[in-house]
This record gives sequence, C-alpha cells and structure tokens, in this order.
Amino acid sequence: MSQLLIQKYLNEIDRYKKYSGSSTEGITSEAFKDLLKTWAKQNHLIFINQYEFQSPQKNRIRPDGTILHDLRVPLGYWEAKDTADDLDGEIAKKLAKGYPQDNIIFEDTRTAVLIQNRREVLRCKMLDTDELARLLALFFGYERQEIADFRKAVAQFSTDLPAVLAALRARITDAYADNAPFRKAANVFLKQAKGTINPAVTEADIQEMLIQHILTEEIFAHVFSDGDFHRENNIAKQLYGLEEKFFTKGIKRDTLKALEPYYAAIRANAAQITSHIEKQTFLKVIYERFYKVYNPKAADRLGVVYTPHEIVKFMVEGADWLCHKHFRQGADRPACRNPRSGDRHRHIYLRAARTFSRAATEAHS
Repeated sequence: MSQLLIQKYLNEIDRYKKYSGSSTEGITSEAFKDLLKTWAKQNHLIFINQYEFQSPQKNRIRPDGTILHDLRVPLGYWEAKDTADDLDGEIAKKLAKGYPQDNIIFEDTRTAVLIQNRREVLRCKMLDTDELARLLALFFGYERQEIADFRKAVAQFSTDLPAVLAALRARITDAYADNAPFRKAANVFLKQAKGTINPAVTEADIQEMLIQHILTEEIFAHVFSDGDFHRENNIAKQLYGLEEKFFTKGIKRDTLKALEPYYAAIRANAAQITSHIEKQTFLKVIYERFYKVYNPKAADRLGVVYTPHEIVKFMVEGADWLCHKHFRQGADRPACRNPRSGDRHRHIYLRAARTFSRAATEAHS
C-alpha cells in the first residue's frame, strides 16, 4: 500500500509540473500534503494544515502540516521548502526559530530529511520510492514517550479501576453509617438533585455521582486549568462539599493511588495542548475511554455523557438568541439572530440535527 501511495504522489508531482510549468513549493507541496493526509488517515491520525502553536522560544510557529493522534497530541510535523532554497540552510533557520525536533520532515520535492529526537535519522531522494517509503514508515511509526505512557496507563487503568470502585463504594457505605456530617451533606445534596436534576434521583445515584466526581475531577483540573471555574456551578459546589466530608486523613490519596499513572499520563498529554477547542476534543476522548471501563449504563442513566459540539453550539446560540429577543439580554450583535435563519446558523442547526438523529438511532439500536 505504501508503494502505491508514493507512486500516486510522484504521478501527481509530474502532473503539477506539466500543467503549471513550475516546481515551486506552492505548486508541488500539495502533492506531498495529500500523501501525508492519506497515510495519516489510514493510521487513524489527523492531518492539520498550518496548525499554529508557540515554540519554547515563545515564537508563534506554523508548520505546513501537523499530524495529530486522536488524543490531539502531535505525532509529528512537516515543513515544505522551495526547490530554489538551500534546504539545509532553511532547516537551520526553522530549528533556530523553535520548530519541533522530536519528529519532523523537511522536504523540497527533491530531498526529504527526517529529524527525530533532535538528530537527523534519514535523508533520501524523493524519487527513490523505497527510501521514501522507509522515511515515512519511520515518521508514522514514531511514538512520543507521553503517548506510550498513556497507552500503558490506560491498559493498567482497565485492570485497576474495578478494585478502586469496590473500595470507594465500601467506604461510602461505611460513611453513611459512621460519618454524621457526611450523611447530613449527602441528604441535602439528594434533595437538591431531586429538585434540579430529576425527581427520580436516588441515594444510590448520589453515591455513583460522587464516585464519578472523585475519579474525574483530576482530569478536569489538568485539561482545563482555569483555576476554580469547574467548581463554580451549584452541583459541583455540593459535590466538592460532599467529598470534603467523605475524604479525611489521607483516604483520597490512598484510595486513588493505583490510578495515579493514568492521571500522570493525562497531565503529560494535556500539557501539550494549548487550543481550547483541542482541549475539548481531548477531554471527549478521555471521557469515552473512562466510561468504557467505568460503567456506560450508569453514565447514560445519570446524564453524564459527552454531548457533541454541534448540539452544544446550537443550544448555546439558540438560548442566546431567545434571551436577546425576549429579554434584551445577551450578545447584541448581528450574528445573534434566530438559529434557524441565516447560512451560518442553518449550517449549525443541520449539523446538530444530524448528529442528534444519529445518536438517537444508535442509542435505540
């Protein structure tokens, strides 16, 4: 398959040169970009064009291509140069500016250079299909240490979580019997949950909500490090208060010790992500994996599920429009109009409707 992709790339180069009469970067880089995108897709990776981020030198840099894991952590980068450039000179300039050196390809349509772990590991002529295939195999086969650690931690998490859950449930049962402040706080929270979430919420549901909160607060704290933002809503405040009554004398540290490698791997990966949108996607992936191990049925029953971005956006903008129309509150701007009117909002609405319909179909099946 790799040889077929490379041959297709070479054919595209010839076609671009034939019809454009030029071999400049702007013309020929499209062919290599298509090669990387196809190769990435086959490996369940995501190609992002001109993905901007900050270098260690505080420069805003933007490689021509960034390949991301589904965790939204970079696998590697690609930078195209013009055939008229001095390739080595251009590489030196980019590296001096702070371009990553863990896994990056520089190429000028004639020569490709692969740098991994701050050293050149392979240089080849791009017409040499065998060598180019080897270079791309090394590039896509690279695994960052934090990704390797995360995969290992997820596997260990699957093994350790049942024992942690059993310990938490046993300690919560004991707390209801022996810890009067906790029991009082739990009853207050149950009353609030019945009034604000669902009248059918039970004491058993409260116990599961507390467990989910205990296990996932570390994830929120390090993916979205916005101080106390995640503590500000009323339900979260009550859960934190309940947790404080429950966890005393180092119980939390001892109970969650087995899961620390998992949390450490999340912290290491989250530190690589600066975009708020990418953090949302990262959190989605983490939650999907967490609930796959934890208890998907309980998560669905308690409403602790990931809501697709299109639906959230539609709900927020729809509520904003209603507030503005009926109460003259909210964002007073031209874009704030009926979410079913206008191209931008119609697009959001249709995507939300399709996503919701698909989710409903899957749930029913």
